[in-house]
Amino acid sequence: MESTTILLWVLSFVPLVILMIKKKRIGERRVPPGSFGIPLIGQTLELSKAMRSDTAEEWLQQRARKYGPISKMSIFGKPTVFLTGQAYNKFVFSSDGKTLSSKQPASVSRLMGEKNLFQTIGEDHRRLRGAILSFLKPEALKQYVGMMDNEIRLHLAQHWHPDHVEPLMKTLTFNMICTLMFGIERGERRETFVRLFKEVIEGTFVAPINLPFTRFNRSIRARSEVGAIIREVIREKRAKLEKGEKGHDLITSLLSMCDEDGLPLLSDQEIEDNCTVTMVAGYDTTSGLLTYLVKLIAEHPNVYQLLLKEQEEIAGGKKEASDPLTWEDIGKMKYTWRTGTEALRMYPPILFVFKTALQDIEVGGYVIPKGWQVLWTTCITHLDGSIYPDPHKFNPSRFEDQAAMPPHTFIPFGGGARLCPGNEFARIETLAMIHYLVTRFTWKLCLEENTVSREPMPVFKQGLPIRLNSREPYKA
Repeated sequence: MESTTILLWVLSFVPLVILMIKKKRIGERRVPPGSFGIPLIGQTLELSKAMRSDTAEEWLQQRARKYGPISKMSIFGKPTVFLTGQAYNKFVFSSDGKTLSSKQPASVSRLMGEKNLFQTIGEDHRRLRGAILSFLKPEALKQYVGMMDNEIRLHLAQHWHPDHVEPLMKTLTFNMICTLMFGIERGERRETFVRLFKEVIEGTFVAPINLPFTRFNRSIRARSEVGAIIREVIREKRAKLEKGEKGHDLITSLLSMCDEDGLPLLSDQEIEDNCTVTMVAGYDTTSGLLTYLVKLIAEHPNVYQLLLKEQEEIAGGKKEASDPLTWEDIGKMKYTWRTGTEALRMYPPILFVFKTALQDIEVGGYVIPKGWQVLWTTCITHLDGSIYPDPHKFNPSRFEDQAAMPPHTFIPFGGGARLCPGNEFARIETLAMIHYLVTRFTWKLCLEENTVSREPMPVFKQGLPIRLNSREPYKA
């Protein structure tokens, strides 16, 4: 009798066990295909290695060919869904704060700050974005074109005797940000600032292991010193405002903003974190674009001639050669910006961005479980031959009618509500610098092969050495 009872209990549990296994298998089938790789490490080391060798695009493309446009992996020890393609770009850009969070990996979050624009959602994101856009929107930037022009001329006079392009472009973009964004004068503090920021950037795509002598630990300590400098600048700007002195930099602009009740719109921590992310976003991205443009223009003499023709027409409209560029001049640089746009398509400064699923999300016939990371890319879309024929060919003419391009296919600055607010600042800076380069110089590359590493932004290992020759000044 006892054995019969035990048998009945066992038999009664069999259907339940079968049901649980079946549900588990169904769940497994609904999770995207792929592999989590090595426990705890996953594909982090593989991706890091590919980035250092500038083969991350190929590595990601191989995964997309193997598993499809949506697959699973593990990055930084977290389950991650890798998305690629126009349809998934639209999904990411249209997702609200209830489905996808912009919370970044621990290394990025710790270094950029919890209150930075790229990580906040909902009302906080709208408030921060609105505040930054009030300084960076085109209407406001019109008055800064002359200041940019002056900064570029000063840079050319002091530094432009190059044998290596990339370090000089980084010097330009750093000084531009310090002058227009932070209002930090040249001197020892500015030099300390750039040294510390380089150390911060080095830790943004490494394992977040905060132990002595690790790269992440060095970046954490550098970020602490950066924060101290920014807080010092905030105190100085606030004291000037209290005295009635006006400023034309981003920090002063943010300090001046108040809500409906007359209270400060942003906290000091929000200003500090967003100054940090502004520097990181603007320092390597624009300098990288300008460096690639110098390389591409040297490799395509026909492009140089078309650029020269456009820029000499602008220079010819000046009364004096010393007259600065104007907002109207920037608007005439149509072909020049097509050249910059094509460079951004081929070599986007940021290859991918992480988000986090806030709930179970059904997409593409699969489920992205709550808490999993979502990784979407720019590079695979930009190199899709069905969108951009002969995608590895440098061809600025493909952007003659950019409005006719399918949506969500050109995304170097992100998209939707997450479109980078500094894209117009970068465009003006790039156009102004190219104007002076092509009208004042010709150049040739010193090396046939200029190797690049991503750390996580592109870095030319040899600095892109060139042979530079001055041109005769343009005469109308």
